[in-house]
Amino acid sequence: MTRPVLHHIPVCPFSQRVEILLELKGRRDAVEFSVVDVTRPRDPALLAKTRGATALPILDLADGRILKESLVLLRYFEDLFPTPMVARADPYERAVENMLIALEGDFVAAGYRFVMSQDKGRREALAEAMTAQYQKLDDFLSWQAPGSEYLFDRFGLAECVYAPIFVRFWFLDYYEGYDIPEDFARVRRWRDACLAHPAAQQVSYEEVVKSYYDYAWGAGNGDLLPGRARSSFAFLPHWRERPWPPRGKEKAAGDAELGLVQPCAGAQIGR
Repeated sequence: MTRPVLHHIPVCPFSQRVEILLELKGRRDAVEFSVVDVTRPRDPALLAKTRGATALPILDLADGRILKESLVLLRYFEDLFPTPMVARADPYERAVENMLIALEGDFVAAGYRFVMSQDKGRREALAEAMTAQYQKLDDFLSWQAPGSEYLFDRFGLAECVYAPIFVRFWFLDYYEGYDIPEDFARVRRWRDACLAHPAAQQVSYEEVVKSYYDYAWGAGNGDLLPGRARSSFAFLPHWRERPWPPRGKEKAAGDAELGLVQPCAGAQIGR
């Protein structure tokens, strides 16, 4: 039987959401993962399937039908593989779970605006906006689950949604010196439990910091910064072979300093 193909970027948080869900269900092998190089023009064949959309992940079903948007894919796989359940079975608990998930859009946007900003004069306001988002999460968790690590008794659908974002927000620590304020103990506990869960270990702190260097200087999705010939999202040289980038955002580094010198022909791509 032909498996569906998930076109994705390994370091993308929205792709990692799907990976985590499949890990929890023991179904990772039910999907073929096809890695997309965002530093190159998108494959016309893939663009034809997605009607020109470039956002990832994209699920290409065995019969040629296409599904996209990470939250949609989470619910699709939850329905396709109903056991073990990751989402809550009880209707009220499912609604509570969905209320928390509904807060993720503003949370994600605040973090990406913060790291990508080049205006030092706005840094304090952006940090305050990020803190306001953590305050919302802390308030919700303190209301619904004050004594738990997770929203309920285990790592569930809400954790699938937020864990990859907590992983990516390591770039706020490295490039902005920002972490959740200590006053928000409940959301810190949730964040730490999500990061420690065995199903959420696809991406490391080092990979996030090195891959998202260009985001910290305002260039996302494989775009090139002025004076640069290679994106920090390039597959080669492998991120493990590169030096750690300069911490903070005092002076932009070039390709050589970032270890992004063009590799020799014939080198192998690997994660």
